[in-house]
Amino acid sequence: MKANIHTRHLLSSLRKAGKDVALWRRIADDLEKSTRVYPRVNLYKLDKTLREGEIAVVAGKVLSLGNLTKKTTVAAFQFSDAAREKINKNGEALSIAELLAKNPKGQKVRIVA
Repeated sequence: MKANIHTRHLLSSLRKAGKDVALWRRIADDLEKSTRVYPRVNLYKLDKTLREGEIAVVAGKVLSLGNLTKKTTVAAFQFSDAAREKINKNGEALSIAELLAKNPKGQKVRIVA
């Protein structure tokens, strides 16, 4: 069990939504693992992987190496400050909880690890 109260609330919300949508169950499973195995994804990988207008979820941290040239939405557990700035220039940077509230069905969302 995670010690941080915010992470526990996020996990409980994801588990509740995961009863109907497998995407949120998968994200909850990934976030329950040790923080040492959380993925760290750079912006160049997101730019290479995503298409224009897609939504990406990273169950870890987004780092600022590279640039994001496409207009996309990125939701992650954590962002570096520089990565959040670069994403907000072209797209939108959200927390996983914000994406869950906006898109409870998890439609058109891609997991990037």
